[in-house]
Amino acid sequence: MDQIETTGAEAEVTSLSARIGNVRWSICAMLFVATTINYMDRQVIGLLKPILQLPLSQGGIGMSELSYGYVVDAFQAAYAMGVLLAGYFVDKVGTRIGYMVIMAMWSLSAMAHSLANSVFQFGIARFCLGLGESGNFPAAIKTTAEWFPQSERSLATGIFNSGANVGAIFAPLLIPWVYAHFGWHAAFLVTGAFSMTWILVWFLTYRKPTDHLRLTKSELDYINQDPAEKPGPKVPWINLLGFRQTWAFAIGKFLTDPIWWFYLFWLPGYFSSRYGLDLKHLGLPLIIVYNATTIGSVGGGWLPAPFRKLGMSASKARMAAMLLCACCVVPVFCINYVNSVWAAVALLSLAAAAHQGWSANIFTTVSDMFPRSAVGSVTGIGAMAGSVGGVLLATSTGFILQLTHSYFTLFGIAASAYIVAFLIIITLAPGLKRVELNA
Repeated sequence: MDQIETTGAEAEVTSLSARIGNVRWSICAMLFVATTINYMDRQVIGLLKPILQLPLSQGGIGMSELSYGYVVDAFQAAYAMGVLLAGYFVDKVGTRIGYMVIMAMWSLSAMAHSLANSVFQFGIARFCLGLGESGNFPAAIKTTAEWFPQSERSLATGIFNSGANVGAIFAPLLIPWVYAHFGWHAAFLVTGAFSMTWILVWFLTYRKPTDHLRLTKSELDYINQDPAEKPGPKVPWINLLGFRQTWAFAIGKFLTDPIWWFYLFWLPGYFSSRYGLDLKHLGLPLIIVYNATTIGSVGGGWLPAPFRKLGMSASKARMAAMLLCACCVVPVFCINYVNSVWAAVALLSLAAAAHQGWSANIFTTVSDMFPRSAVGSVTGIGAMAGSVGGVLLATSTGFILQLTHSYFTLFGIAASAYIVAFLIIITLAPGLKRVELNA
């Protein structure tokens, strides 16, 4: 995705907003900030991994590759359990209250890491963080479904999802400085102030479109431009497992979410072990990779638009965008054969950007296939599946690195996961056929 195309998409959005209003984009901006904070919190441990692996006498806790994998497992297992409850919770209490509770829980858990001094204590703090952070995407996807017409949802999802990349960029800039001046315990405290500010602003300003005082009638009509949708019945999430569309989304997340977790939690360790980069020199390679993912996220959300202009239906355009993203991940396998850190950065940038483009579109398939009343729950099911896959990959990564000290197999998995996921999705949910729910 080049800059001209991204700028064109932004110009189109700006022109439309000038005619009908832009309150919905201010809501998207808040989702972006929440996701940025979310990823700053979870990125800290990956950056500090080389420090935590030092013995106690040198300021670390003696964490091994295997025990680090177990700590990541604790996060992923809690995320897998929490995301089901989070999706149901957001559907039940609504996005305004639900999002505030979710943000408060994960922020307190992130700060609790500063009290940990052993692998076991890190595991407890990480488990609690996973429970809290599991609610971010179900809440954000449901908010997007409430505030955007179907034609804009993938772009809005791509924009707020790019907060994951921005958070991962800010963390390498901020955490080394905090560590150098105050130690690694303090590094886990820095995002608390951001979280509290966000909660206050969300509480004071957020309302549903029908209750929002600043929303004009023209913008409300634009948001509700899709064919009138009956308020769908509240279907227990267990019943949603009877639909092939649920399994298509869940399996797609199971196969591809763990690759992003791998990039997030192990890239600092990869650059450290493969190229000898210390904490002071990790920042630039990571910033380049995560800057590329910001372009991939927003560009991937916009990507169905040109396919629509070619005459494709909305569902075919969505799947074409996902196929293109899946193909762009494949070259990351070549990282096993390069000896330059910047060649590795280039391959990782393409792969991570393609992942975020894929992610923006696979998230949007939920609102394409399900009524709004089930979006939070189905998103929760898919996120749970992604976390289960993350647990399995984290455990496997710890064992593989402990035994082989090589990333060869791991990048092979990363290169092939998206093509396999795409084939399964088009088999289980051809055409992204919409589900009709019955009470």
